[in-house]
Amino acid sequence: MDKIQTPHHSSEKQTLTVAAKPTLTDKTPVHDARALTEGNDQARIVLDGQVYTLRITRAGKLILTK
Repeated sequence: MDKIQTPHHSSEKQTLTVAAKPTLTDKTPVHDARALTEGNDQARIVLDGQVYTLRITRAGKLILTK
């Protein structure tokens, strides 16, 4: 398992454990949702001029809406 250091609400760093380790042939980018939201619970993502909202729920689930 890999560990990723991510920003947290304070100056401390939070360590996340990633269950699946990417292989050398897997070039899929990995983005931490909490880093995308910069410590908040929402982020806007733009794709081809369309704006989507990524939201982290209180239960720690992700919701992506248009």
